[in-house]
Amino acid sequence: MKGFWHDAAEFFPILMSGVALTIVVTIGSLLLSTVLGLIWAMMRVSGIKALSMLSASLINVIRGIPIIVLLFYLYFVMPDLGVTLSALQAAILGLGIAYSAYQAENFRAGIEAIDKGQIEAAQSIGMGWWLTMRRVVLPQAVRIVLPPYGNVMIMMLKDSSQASTITVAELALQGKLIASSTFKNTSVFTLVALMYLTMSIPLILLVRHFEKRAGKK
Repeated sequence: MKGFWHDAAEFFPILMSGVALTIVVTIGSLLLSTVLGLIWAMMRVSGIKALSMLSASLINVIRGIPIIVLLFYLYFVMPDLGVTLSALQAAILGLGIAYSAYQAENFRAGIEAIDKGQIEAAQSIGMGWWLTMRRVVLPQAVRIVLPPYGNVMIMMLKDSSQASTITVAELALQGKLIASSTFKNTSVFTLVALMYLTMSIPLILLVRHFEKRAGKK
């Protein structure tokens, strides 16, 4: 145990640089997935058949491609097509696109859970589709989707480790590099696991809080 704490003190500053990149990848991809997911969901519930079918097709395609393959495509294949992305850009874009499909389903479920009578009442007083969504439906849908949204945040934080496959020096890759150079696998990966757990616990507690609030309504 004494050896572990000595190793932790030595490796902690290096791993913290990986934590910083992990947070950047997680926040960037979360924002992107939220925007894209909301767009896909709005298309699904728009009532326009072509948009609904297009959104459903996009979601199915995205969900059918493994995240790691999407990252490889963005980082290694896109340059052949004339679009060069940095490893960090490709990681944020890849994870954001991958999780937008799951975000879209969460948002769609939240929107469809709103009482249709409220929508009809809003439209009866002259509100258009977009105004009804913005003022009546979405504010209520947000409260419904908060618990699953929190779960997505947790999964995205853990899946940010896949960015290491395209050389983003986030926490997992930093741990791997340290372990390969020092051969102190137990100390390094125990510390890496504890750091991921430390970042995840506040999100887990936040999700639990949202679930309790939703359960009281």
